[in-house]
Amino acid sequence: MSNTEDNTKSSQKENTISRAKLKKQLSPLAWKVTQEHGTEPPYSGEFNDFDQPGQYECICCGSHLFTSEHKFNSQCGWPAFYKGLEDNIKESMDYSHGMTRIEVTCSNCGSHLGHKFADGPYGTRYCINSVALEFKSFD
Repeated sequence: MSNTEDNTKSSQKENTISRAKLKKQLSPLAWKVTQEHGTEPPYSGEFNDFDQPGQYECICCGSHLFTSEHKFNSQCGWPAFYKGLEDNIKESMDYSHGMTRIEVTCSNCGSHLGHKFADGPYGTRYCINSVALEFKSFD
């Protein structure tokens, strides 16, 4: 077996172990949303009506994604932000469920966060699932 094959098998094993560990750490809903591209029910998320100064991080890897400064009440049923940290979020086209949307994922670990729409302040609304986020206070 070549070194390349050894490295590939080692990476696959590490990835499998980390996904198994992640599945144990996340709630079933957080797993469904972040790893299976699900959506939490509207108005049910912890951060929907939350208004504290701090930053929002990926629940899976801890990457800083959004700040409270850019959060607004869009009345859509999920936390909404008009700006994200561009280096830490990835956007791609999503044609699922008969719709055309922009999916938002964590650029570090690939976890599904939600979707981006062109109807918020400054023309942008990041509609993000609460269960995909952790909040860190600025205190």
